[in-house]
Amino acid sequence: MSDKPFYITTPIYYVNGHPHLGHAYTTIAADALARWHRLRGDRAFLLTGTDEHGQKVLDKARERGMSPQDHVDDMVVHWKAMMATLDVAHDHFLRTTDPQHIACVQGALAWLHGRTDAQGRPLLYQDRYVGWYSKAAERFWTEKDLVDGRCPDTGQPVERVEEVNWFFRMSSFQTALIDHIERNPAFIRPESRRNEILGFLRQPLGDLSISRPRSRMSWGIPLPFDDDSVTYVWFDALLNYVSVTGWRPGMDARTWDTLWPADVQLLGKDILTTHAVYWGTMLLALGLPLPRTLFAHGWWLDGDGRKMSKSVGNVIEPAVAIEGFGLDAFRFFVLREVALGADGRFSYDGFLVRTNADLSNDLGNLAHRALTMTTSWLGGGVPAVAPDASPTGFEAPLRALAADIVREVDAAWTDVAPHTALDAVMRLARAGNKFLDDAKPWALNKAGDREATAAVLRLTLEVAHLCVALLLPVLTRKAPELLAKLGTSEADATVHVRGLLAGTATPLHALTDGASLTVGDPLFPRHKDLPEPVVAALAAQPAPVPAPAPAQAEQQ
Repeated sequence: MSDKPFYITTPIYYVNGHPHLGHAYTTIAADALARWHRLRGDRAFLLTGTDEHGQKVLDKARERGMSPQDHVDDMVVHWKAMMATLDVAHDHFLRTTDPQHIACVQGALAWLHGRTDAQGRPLLYQDRYVGWYSKAAERFWTEKDLVDGRCPDTGQPVERVEEVNWFFRMSSFQTALIDHIERNPAFIRPESRRNEILGFLRQPLGDLSISRPRSRMSWGIPLPFDDDSVTYVWFDALLNYVSVTGWRPGMDARTWDTLWPADVQLLGKDILTTHAVYWGTMLLALGLPLPRTLFAHGWWLDGDGRKMSKSVGNVIEPAVAIEGFGLDAFRFFVLREVALGADGRFSYDGFLVRTNADLSNDLGNLAHRALTMTTSWLGGGVPAVAPDASPTGFEAPLRALAADIVREVDAAWTDVAPHTALDAVMRLARAGNKFLDDAKPWALNKAGDREATAAVLRLTLEVAHLCVALLLPVLTRKAPELLAKLGTSEADATVHVRGLLAGTATPLHALTDGASLTVGDPLFPRHKDLPEPVVAALAAQPAPVPAPAPAQAEQQ
């Protein structure tokens, strides 16, 4: 275990709107990944937060009759509430209005202002910009970028702008960035996104406008060398990933690099270019290491394969899904249903099917059957059985599978593949149910073979324990609840998982002889129909705009 924590980031979310499914997805994935590393014994640091400057914030504040600071202070409450609702165990929630962040941005700008590139040209320079500006995306576009005269990112109108701005000589680092991407295949994932960025970089790369005139847009971090300009929101926001470390140009690395570089920066595919190109060239210019991995996840589409939007009327609200199915089911579904790098389809009907199949039928049924049979036939404690007892002959393959599953789950999380990790755990749960069916403890009990009955049920309880221990990063509420039913705790399960990964513990031998068992209600009740909160939300939702030709969910 190194001194440096495993450092994972979400994008900082634009504070002007309210959280939606995409934000929840990114945040849950990052949280589960950080939790897995903590579970296995690594130190981990999860950064999230809000992006609070820019034209849209200023306009919305004026519309509300508020100062921009009061507006963002009011809006950030919703984002912090989302973190709490989703059980996100972040280590720092950063706001770009924080004094530490502002000092970092201004320090970086001041340092770059005095530097030149390899050809002796200043890294920051002033020039007149003439082109098209998208207020919705807060980006400039050239004529060839526009799609039907509109912003290619948002589809919203653009306006012609002519003004003097400060530019970052991004083009000076184009070759170095291409070289880094080619030498480091894991830098941009999945591979299809890496190829996409390389294709983008093999075209002429312009320089980046990094300021806005204060006369037009006053809500931003002032440039330290130009009182008439404020910092472009993307240049400001991207520096959050290092501002949290306390970094300033010229600092002794030992005072700030205990976190950086980030191990995984998780983000939606729609902001990959800004992270790979803007952020990558900024870091190269500042002489800082690049993150180890930029992982671009896909979008959630509706059941017809369309991107969700309020205008179409196909939005899924996380709060509704959580109220109807429970938080653990929601966290599980978004990580289990689709590979992280691919687009996925989200429907409440699909949610019901997945929850019933995996959580109710496989995991919940396994635990409830084992607990019920054990307490009914053998008393209320964990049966004391020799670890290698194999009265039915079905035990050895199950033990071998359990050892394989532990390795698979660890490898999957390390590979940033939560879908694969959860699939492996579900295979173990299904194998546990099949073992129970094959070993037939009810027949052993009826025959009076108490020793064999105890051996079968002890092993089944152990399988349930291992499944739920491996699901601790995802099932933040139900997993501790089931561990308590099995007479153990999250702390004990954590010790056992670490022992398994270190090779010092034995799979399917974690429970304590005689520990008190509790049956209670099934962990995940089966849903015959959609829960009432979901039904009510669907009834209140406007009829979706029909799509002429549904797009296919993207696969990598």
